[in-house]
Amino acid sequence: MTTAVLTGHSSIAGRSLPGTGDALHAIAPDTGEELDPPYSQIDVEQLREATAAAADAFPSFSRLEPEAHATFLDSIADEIDALGDALIERGMRETGLPQARLVGERARTTGQLRLFAEVVRSGEHRGVRIDPAQPDRTPLPRVDIRQRRIPLGPVAVFGASNFPLAFSTAGGDTASALAAGCPVVFKAHSSHPGTSELVASAIARAIATHGLHPGVFSHVFGPGRSVGQALVSDPDIHAVGFTGSREGGLALVRTAQQRPVPIPVYAEMSSVNPVFILPGALDGDVQALAAGYVQSATGSSGQLCTQPGIVFVPRGEHGDAFLRAVAEALNAATGQTMLSPSIAAAWREGVATRDAHAEVLARGADGEGPHAPAPVIHAADLPAFDTDHVLHDEIFGAASLVVRYDDVADLVQAASRLEGQLTATLQLSADDHELASALLPVLERKVGRILAGGWPTGVEVGHAMVHGGPFPATSDSRTTSVGTLAIDRFLRPVAYQNIPDELLPEALRDANPWHVPRLVDGRRES
Repeated sequence: MTTAVLTGHSSIAGRSLPGTGDALHAIAPDTGEELDPPYSQIDVEQLREATAAAADAFPSFSRLEPEAHATFLDSIADEIDALGDALIERGMRETGLPQARLVGERARTTGQLRLFAEVVRSGEHRGVRIDPAQPDRTPLPRVDIRQRRIPLGPVAVFGASNFPLAFSTAGGDTASALAAGCPVVFKAHSSHPGTSELVASAIARAIATHGLHPGVFSHVFGPGRSVGQALVSDPDIHAVGFTGSREGGLALVRTAQQRPVPIPVYAEMSSVNPVFILPGALDGDVQALAAGYVQSATGSSGQLCTQPGIVFVPRGEHGDAFLRAVAEALNAATGQTMLSPSIAAAWREGVATRDAHAEVLARGADGEGPHAPAPVIHAADLPAFDTDHVLHDEIFGAASLVVRYDDVADLVQAASRLEGQLTATLQLSADDHELASALLPVLERKVGRILAGGWPTGVEVGHAMVHGGPFPATSDSRTTSVGTLAIDRFLRPVAYQNIPDELLPEALRDANPWHVPRLVDGRRES
């Protein structure tokens, strides 16, 4: 077990640095209490120390031998585990999330670090391709061309509000950037600074244990409008990972595009994750289907990026029975503490706006404390949904909208008018396959993950997962922020033509000393 002391300071390349700006406190969302210590915020000049250190660390870190690199990632996971109960307890105080949720989130965080360690060991991400020279080819000889993917450079990562561990300090963006060989400058979220500092200390210990350049990771506190924008503008930063609001993500995208040298921003922003309940699904256990919906919509107070914000339900007696079961389940539900006062205030504002545009199907009860509002589900018909764009807006929290439809053929048109989403779910039976086959081509163009059955709020971390989607779900639909494919965001291809073997990177040499998988003349090397 590791004992870590909270300092209230940023950590620049392993050095504790008090900020020059105003201090911020975490607020316990269940009581409104200010939590110590106060966290001083750095200024733009101090931020420059972190980005310069990351640039200094890049040459050595980007060339780490695979086993040393993988062991480093494993060590971060071990150090996070060694924080023990202190990490979970601080997370509970700062977020109001229950112990079981945070224990599971810690396991996901360390699990994805260890998964990326295996990716690094395998070498598949290096994308090695070799077209050997063919001097006797006619009419023209072929030159020797070898390709690999290299790290982009230092990456700026912004912590998310709703996942204090899995999408935060050592979360998916940081883990995939480090696995790619990119140093990280991490901007902590102001809602859970102590949790973030504890995890940052674990990363720093792993860096020291392996004798790496301390600039591999820096952890900073600062205002988003100054320090956050300066981080994206900094010439030593080569890519950005962000999870948060559409407004915040687009502000970073604009800044990145206006640089003298633009850089990619991988921003996960907003999604309502439509669910299409097809007629055959209502021939089964309607009570269980309704309970699954309410649990998915209200779990973690609805503060999940894959929360089902819109559910299409057929008219008729089976649809009516489903809605009665939904109302019964939701009326018995109690509000859970939201992550922060500002998130709770934004939720209330969004619900008040929707109250004026749709009827209330059901509303639960307020929970304990000042920031645990009653969950709510509204209802509207499909023509109203088509014409009222307010009904398309995401409400971050335990609020959802049921849209009633008459004709299953209308669903294809409704799906085509949706914005880009992270997920779409089909609730169906075998009798619905013809309709589902008509919906699937539309949904493929609209979302990153399509489910048949189940609910979208469970996101598996693995090799095939896609957690991304067309704008505005993300700023770049070609990528994922969850799963091993996330490493691709921070790599780019380089070709080497007729370079002498002894000058080539290890992965491209004839002897292949790192034993990475390679395509030779388009075929897997045996």
